[in-house]
Amino acid sequence: MSDVVGPTGAARTVLLVEDHVDSRAMYAEFLRIDFRVVEAGDGVAALALMEQACPDVVVTDLALPRMDGFELIARIRGDDRLRNIPVIALSGYAGTEHEERARQAGSDLVLMKPCLPETLAEAVASAAIGRKG
Repeated sequence: MSDVVGPTGAARTVLLVEDHVDSRAMYAEFLRIDFRVVEAGDGVAALALMEQACPDVVVTDLALPRMDGFELIARIRGDDRLRNIPVIALSGYAGTEHEERARQAGSDLVLMKPCLPETLAEAVASAAIGRKG
């Protein structure tokens, strides 16, 4: 776990954005083994939480109410304070069109659903390690 702690020794923070309560609960429970997890059910709530939580990594579904994951990623990348936060997109869409659209919006990685919690945790750890400070 030493690789997933920040410079102060505190656990890195993951913002998990998922509108399906069961999926969000499953991923959050698994990620809490190594990370502090804050949760949002849509992109609007996620942006509001980012002001308070200062996440080290954002994991977002692409299909969200009020503001979808594509728009959320684009807004993160368009904000000087947030643009360097790694973003992992989760997509239930088949095909490469949505993956390419997520990458164009600024996603660092796109994982296809269903995504094993272990796979997501490994991706988050890798992104957190890559973000120093």
